[in-house]
Amino acid sequence: MGAGGDLSAEERARVAPYVTDPEGPVFALRGLPEAVKGALFARYSRSANSVRRILLDEFVAAESVTGTGNAGHVTGTGTVPVTGVGTDRAREFFQRVLADYGDDSVAQLGGAHVAMEGVSNVLTKVVEWGRLASYLEQSTRYVPYTDMVDGRWKYVRPPGISAHPELLARYEAVLDDAFATYSRLFEAVLEHLVAGDESGDDDAAVRRALRARALDAVRGLLPAATTANLGVYASGQAWEQLIIRLRAHPLAEAREVGDQVLVALRQVIPDFLTRVDRPDRGERMGAYRRATEERAAEMWDALAGGGQSVTGTGTVPVMGVEVAPTPVTVTLVQHDPDGERRVLAHALWPESGRTIDEVRTRVDALDDSAVHAALAEWAAGRADRRERPGRALEATSYLFEVTCDYGAYRDLQRHRILTLEAQPLGADLGWEPSPDVQAAGLADEFARVNEASAALWHEVRDVVPEEAPYAVTMAHRIRFAMRMNAREAMHLIELRSQPQGHAAYRRVAQDMLVAIRDHAGQPGIAGLMEFTDMSGEGGRLAQERRTEAKRAADTVDS
Repeated sequence: MGAGGDLSAEERARVAPYVTDPEGPVFALRGLPEAVKGALFARYSRSANSVRRILLDEFVAAESVTGTGNAGHVTGTGTVPVTGVGTDRAREFFQRVLADYGDDSVAQLGGAHVAMEGVSNVLTKVVEWGRLASYLEQSTRYVPYTDMVDGRWKYVRPPGISAHPELLARYEAVLDDAFATYSRLFEAVLEHLVAGDESGDDDAAVRRALRARALDAVRGLLPAATTANLGVYASGQAWEQLIIRLRAHPLAEAREVGDQVLVALRQVIPDFLTRVDRPDRGERMGAYRRATEERAAEMWDALAGGGQSVTGTGTVPVMGVEVAPTPVTVTLVQHDPDGERRVLAHALWPESGRTIDEVRTRVDALDDSAVHAALAEWAAGRADRRERPGRALEATSYLFEVTCDYGAYRDLQRHRILTLEAQPLGADLGWEPSPDVQAAGLADEFARVNEASAALWHEVRDVVPEEAPYAVTMAHRIRFAMRMNAREAMHLIELRSQPQGHAAYRRVAQDMLVAIRDHAGQPGIAGLMEFTDMSGEGGRLAQERRTEAKRAADTVDS
């Protein structure tokens, strides 16, 4: 009886502090340690009883049983300390089911928030590699890096570089100049944009939009070593995978943060992390992952005839010859020639009552125009980009190889549903100019900083290769591959092409749509992405206008 009917009135009163509803069939847990909440849900697979019954019988069974957790429960007016909650029982359960039996799904039932502050933009991308967590990081679009802290610019000085005094001095000189130039150019570009604004308006929305555009314009001067604050929420399982990956990473900063995250989480969800540093589990898993990367480097070196060696962070040009800079490119490497028919067949199949082969035979008999019309009819009626057709779009996929600046990559890498693999960040693909900086007559200073960054990257790579990416600015290009199904392509392309987005990733999104439409020859699927903005004009003014209108409306309502 899942609606509280299996509990007496006295039992419902006892369980009430820990659930939002002691009687109804749908309720939330509250005021319980993460281990207890996870163990309660894990018991669903091993008990016919309701969660409230399990909570009473196994975790709040007797007044003499007190909790060892530090959580409280939140009522409408305050926090009441948890007493009588058997966290020792939960800990024993996790040890038996998770650590001993290896039932990984149990580790998905509890989570924690962790703040990582003052970490490099190199490390934020390492942390955000995992799919099963939520991330929010400090944005270079809204937070200017024009202030020093204790007389120092906000960037990481990694231990490998710091161990070489002459290299450190050179590193600091180049990065200090990059930040000083960034600060100076930000003011100059903003002044140029304000002077050139033809709207005639001088309101808060215009000022915010122009400020964001100026920050976008000079972002490419910031080195990847620039610090950021990063907030992460993840389940126990996702934390376990992240910590294992960080502690096996070639970057010392990653290993240090991995250890710090483990210390922090063992104070809030210790029972979910019992395997992370066990030699036969987490340590072995991390070592294996790192070994596969090293083997791949050795295999490529052999395949390339020994002329190109791959380090942990960059490549040595073939036979010492520098590789020519690569322009921004979006290349559709692979696609399904029958992708549109696959999608249509999967759209029709659930309601057909037939096998997929039978539905596909009917669809294959249609000519292209009929397929396109059917796709349009199936997906008709979208009111905005957040309304997307169903999972039938996942029946076909695309592999894109993209070369763009690191700043744009940082935004595109956040799409974790797809499969993304990146080559190491370096200076050998060149750097991307800033049109607004050029328009302000400051292109020479922008170029000077980026050329100095490239020279420093070569120097660091020769001494501490794994730390060379810290020297590279966000204007430098990186090459990466993105494999996604058509549904994720719709989400990414429509979102990242919006006018308020950064010009760099808008171009990538727009080029992806063109590739699907023209290179893959799939105008039917491309046509479904009707909220893609293909205009050349960008800017945040429209978004800021909407924000300002909403604030005004809220003020009136209050």
